[in-house]
Amino acid sequence: MLFANVVETSRQVRETTKRLEKTELIASLLRQLAPDEAEIAVSFLSGLTRQGKLGVGYATVSGANGVHSELPSLTILEVDKKLDELAGVSGAGSERRRREILSDMLARATGEEADFLVRLIVGELRQGALEGIMLDAIAKASGISQDRVRRAAMMAGSVPAIAEAVFEGGENGLLQFDLRLFRPVQPMLAGTADDVSEALDDLGEPALEYKFDGARIQVHKSGDQVSIYSRQLNEVGDAIPEVVAAVRSLPAHDLILDGEVLSLDTTGRPQPFQVTMRRFGRKLDVERIKAELPMTPFWFDLLYLDGSPLLDEPQSTRFAELRGLSPEELVVPHLVTANADAAEDFLHAALARGHEGIMAKGRNSPYAAGARGQSWLKIKRANTLDLVILAAEWGNGRRQGFLSNLHLGARDSENGGFAMLGKTFKGLTDEMLRWQTAELLKLEIARDRYTVYVEPKIVVEIAFNEIQVSPRYKSGLALRFARVKRYRTDKSAADSDTFQTVQKMAGAIAGA
Repeated sequence: MLFANVVETSRQVRETTKRLEKTELIASLLRQLAPDEAEIAVSFLSGLTRQGKLGVGYATVSGANGVHSELPSLTILEVDKKLDELAGVSGAGSERRRREILSDMLARATGEEADFLVRLIVGELRQGALEGIMLDAIAKASGISQDRVRRAAMMAGSVPAIAEAVFEGGENGLLQFDLRLFRPVQPMLAGTADDVSEALDDLGEPALEYKFDGARIQVHKSGDQVSIYSRQLNEVGDAIPEVVAAVRSLPAHDLILDGEVLSLDTTGRPQPFQVTMRRFGRKLDVERIKAELPMTPFWFDLLYLDGSPLLDEPQSTRFAELRGLSPEELVVPHLVTANADAAEDFLHAALARGHEGIMAKGRNSPYAAGARGQSWLKIKRANTLDLVILAAEWGNGRRQGFLSNLHLGARDSENGGFAMLGKTFKGLTDEMLRWQTAELLKLEIARDRYTVYVEPKIVVEIAFNEIQVSPRYKSGLALRFARVKRYRTDKSAADSDTFQTVQKMAGAIAGA
């Protein structure tokens, strides 16, 4: 199939806000694909490449982007082959070779195809084909039930991974996607509750657990063979050998555990997230850094035990099995209660020990791999800052036509101007989107294809989890998990928080 068909479908998906129309557009394309094109096309429409990260920056891509073809000729398979070549480049002269590959591919592309490819390669393709819509489209195109397709995607760890199996083998092709040792699944995710009372109202008598700000891990063990996977499902066991050793000592022969690993200081308090992350991706001096930053795992779920998948068992059963398996000090602190005062005390205890907050989990809930629902709720005390909007990016999908992704700045009282601390589109209601689009356009001073730059006058209250070191921004700092709480129309930019306040807060949070 011509690559142009994927690009055109992407455009149509981007231009409609209706979920059913998006689903039908994608399903129509999928029905026309050959089985060996399915995974590639689904990846492209999801804003991904089959090869993963290609190690190519915007400057390299834009430098290779010149004159384009007038008529479409590239096929899906040809584009994928070029991306394979790109992913395989390394060593001396690699930058020149990447430019050659990109120049050849982009010269054969039409202008619209080239624009799609550039945004795809640098990871900025946002078009509204979200995972749920893609799964619905696969189900519609194949005639397989949505529940069966979704379950397979959860087990496979990604949507594109199941596409070829579906269109080559039908429902029988999905039989390979079941819970298996050493094939990681997407972790279950949590919704949010504002406080413990809301969580108790929603879940009745939940299981409460400390919420750590560490690295989520999934552990697979069979005998002495142990593999540890990150939240992105990458194998990271070599970086944390002490955790591998701790898992080997567990009495079960076969198991799959869910948990977090973090670095604790000498008093047992957690160190900042970025300190914990120094242990990952490390290939050299592992023994030395292990002595400097030892890692401690905390388990909170058990997905598989000695031949028995436990995903569909209630949380209470899974946790009881876990408690009988692991040393108590490596199991997350845990309380079952319907009493608001007891739950509040548990939250304060977690915060006092330096943790993010607590989790509330429905005791009858199964483990929904890859899903974010209301049977797990996180309760945290967020930090907030009053920041100034410096720019905003046009939205996609449901937010098409609205200014959405906000560029956030703190007033620099020493050097003048504003220090950028990151971007966010989270927490915005439809009413806020309409309001901020109208107000920001009144303050426009410049724009490019995706971004409107504005006079720094509007103040917004931003909640966030942590301030971390970031080479991405000139300020050197960035807010982690930033989201909009409200607009401060009662404040002017001169009343907003300063960068110097942010620096002090960063030190306080890191030392907490």
